[in-house]
Amino acid sequence: MAEFDPWCNETDVCGNKGLLLPFLDERGWNRGVRATLYLAGLLWCFFAVAIIADIFMCSIEVITSRTSKLKIATPQGTIEEIEIRIWNDTVANLTLMALGSSAPEILLSLLEIMGNGFKSGELGPSTIVGSAAFNLFVISAVCVASISDGDTRRIKQIKVFGVTTSFAMFAYIWLYIVLQIISPNVVDVWEAVFTFMCFPLLVVVAYIIDKDFCGVKDLDDDAEANLASGSGMTRGNTRYRELSAYSNLTSSQLTKKAVADFMKEVGKHPDLDEETIAKLIALEAAQHEHHSRAWYRVNATRGLTGGSKVQPTVDGHILELYHKIKNNELAPVRPGTDLSKDGTLAVVEFVTASVAVFENEKKVRVEVLRYGLEKNQVQVKYETVDGTAEANSDYIPVKGTLVFEAGETSKYIDIEIIDDYEWEPDETFFVKLALDTKENTIIGRKTICEVTIINDDDPGKLEFAKNTYLVKESIGSAIITVNRVDGSDGKIEVKWKTKDIEAVNGSDYIGGEGVLVFEHGEREKNIEIPIIDDQEYEKDESFEIELYEPSPGAELGRLKKTVVTIVNDDDYNGVLDRVVAITHINIDRLRIGNTTYADQFRDALNVNGGDVDNASTLDYVLHFITVYWKTLFALVPPPNFLNSGGWICFVVSLGFIAILTAIIGDLASIFGCLVRIEDSITAITLVALGTSLPDTFASRTAALNEKYADNSIGNITGSNSVNVFLGLGLPWLVASIYWAAKGDTFSVPAGSLAFSVAVFTICAVVCIAVLMLRRTLKVFGNAELGGPNIPKYGSAVFLCCLWLVYILLSILQVSFGWFE
Repeated sequence: MAEFDPWCNETDVCGNKGLLLPFLDERGWNRGVRATLYLAGLLWCFFAVAIIADIFMCSIEVITSRTSKLKIATPQGTIEEIEIRIWNDTVANLTLMALGSSAPEILLSLLEIMGNGFKSGELGPSTIVGSAAFNLFVISAVCVASISDGDTRRIKQIKVFGVTTSFAMFAYIWLYIVLQIISPNVVDVWEAVFTFMCFPLLVVVAYIIDKDFCGVKDLDDDAEANLASGSGMTRGNTRYRELSAYSNLTSSQLTKKAVADFMKEVGKHPDLDEETIAKLIALEAAQHEHHSRAWYRVNATRGLTGGSKVQPTVDGHILELYHKIKNNELAPVRPGTDLSKDGTLAVVEFVTASVAVFENEKKVRVEVLRYGLEKNQVQVKYETVDGTAEANSDYIPVKGTLVFEAGETSKYIDIEIIDDYEWEPDETFFVKLALDTKENTIIGRKTICEVTIINDDDPGKLEFAKNTYLVKESIGSAIITVNRVDGSDGKIEVKWKTKDIEAVNGSDYIGGEGVLVFEHGEREKNIEIPIIDDQEYEKDESFEIELYEPSPGAELGRLKKTVVTIVNDDDYNGVLDRVVAITHINIDRLRIGNTTYADQFRDALNVNGGDVDNASTLDYVLHFITVYWKTLFALVPPPNFLNSGGWICFVVSLGFIAILTAIIGDLASIFGCLVRIEDSITAITLVALGTSLPDTFASRTAALNEKYADNSIGNITGSNSVNVFLGLGLPWLVASIYWAAKGDTFSVPAGSLAFSVAVFTICAVVCIAVLMLRRTLKVFGNAELGGPNIPKYGSAVFLCCLWLVYILLSILQVSFGWFE
């Protein structure tokens, strides 16, 4: 090989090599500078073709997701209208979806032949084979290794996979037969026609197998995995077992019931606002949604270009919380209302809200309790307030400050009662509390204590204050008051118990039984029943509380029983309605193909599509690199433009892809010339890698999110088949007819292409064998993807080595003439 000389006149040799490039007369430029500029331009155009392919895939998603309404008769004799998808998933994957992901390679092959005077070139065909190698070996390796330890993914439609794999193997064997055996270095018209017609044949056969027109249905994949592993356990997909509780939460079935079920778990973290909860629900719905190949491709491309995501984006803290919710790692909610906030505040309140004292006792003692934070000193003010009893006539008013030292939990207020020896009806006055300092201290529920001055010595009767109580589900605890009437002499007790009506103990409230103790003079006590806020749509539910077995001498009053009704919470329903509405908005924003021109330009000009709160530094860098292309391609009509069903967007974006593909072909060819690399080597390495990178990220995301491996690796063989039948069959058909019309034959030098095809086919057989062994053997987890770490990573490394062997042998054959 000649010595590299940047000033050599060989620059002229690389000056007129492309279909559209170079735009300028570059003769005399430094060769190294030219090579650097062409490489930078090539990489920049890879971003461009990924972005326009994103738009192209959006149009395909709209086209293939069309539904038709069908009226059917129900067993009850009524007519029901249902929606059915027009496109079969297998047909869509092998036609428009495959075209969307492989459009650059297919168009590169077609444009190269047309721009080369209908003569065969090396860049297009080699890119197709190189892309197939990268897809099968590297993407499969990435997907195998991406699944967490012990988790697995299996191909569900294994029969369809078998068909596409067989066609893929046949496609490359057929190429070798055409170029080396039937008519060496020549492609006849019939050979081109047969190659091209294998494409519709593949679609028809795959559809027949998918619909099981010729056999029985596949064994359920989980059951098949169980049989293969010889155990009764389901496949090791722990993630999907965890999510089963929320399986009804999808964007297509976003009901209030489904949202309420999720909010029940989110409610364990009370600091979340409605916007964040709605984002979490949208994220959960996206996790459960079955997505097409187009969705994953679009999501991957936008991640590579700093564009708006089709998956909800939340910050790291919220994402961590989401995973805790999914794994049931949040601490359970305490059913009552903890005013001390887990001991961070000191709570001061009266022990009881009502006490009684005999006039002849001449003194009443009221107890004040401190709980929660106990390590600090707490001061609280108190004073008496007249009721029917008057200060200085019936009692001596007091006013002062209680000081709780560190560790003290109880203090007393003593009030002098005036005995005037005159008959009077029972009279009352009040003692109230107020904060002397607000530092880490709050007043509890019992802020006022009623003091009753009485004249009798009867122990009294015990009864409920009311016969019914209405409480909201969100109240925390129901406070049920028991009064001591007609006397308060001595210490007495009474038992209480709850009884279910509609409400269920342990599910709707925490009940049971207990004992109320009234000290001498106490007139009022409370039963506190924690109410469980399950945040579910429910009718009003009730339970009963009964008093029984009072102390000897005491009696039960008229209200021995009371009914507590838990009513539907209007506040919660309002929050639920708002969260559902916000979630619908979030999900609508995430739908691909659901944009207007204004949306497209907004997304193009703003990093992360305007979601700057969740934009990373890398997003800003990628946005800066690609903002020109995103703005340019915002001119493409949106998928739903003029209610065209995606077809206008399909045609326009395909035109842009064709132009960009021609530019990429020129850039790659001239760059290879400048650095003295053959077109075939440039094609199987740089070009194949650049066009396949979005597919790599898309497949990895599909492997992580989907229950099965069909969307991650199941479509690779189908896409590779389409690449040959369309990417080579169509250009060959056009060129062979052109030369036949001129009375000549279409010459296709086998050379490096035949060798590359042969090496790839051998490596592909080994790769498929490895995947099938993984599916069959327990040591790999009985699945194509994932499994135990050591076999998983070993498989991934082996598949990558197959790709390196293919690249190395191709370089040795092309550059050094080996294996001639």
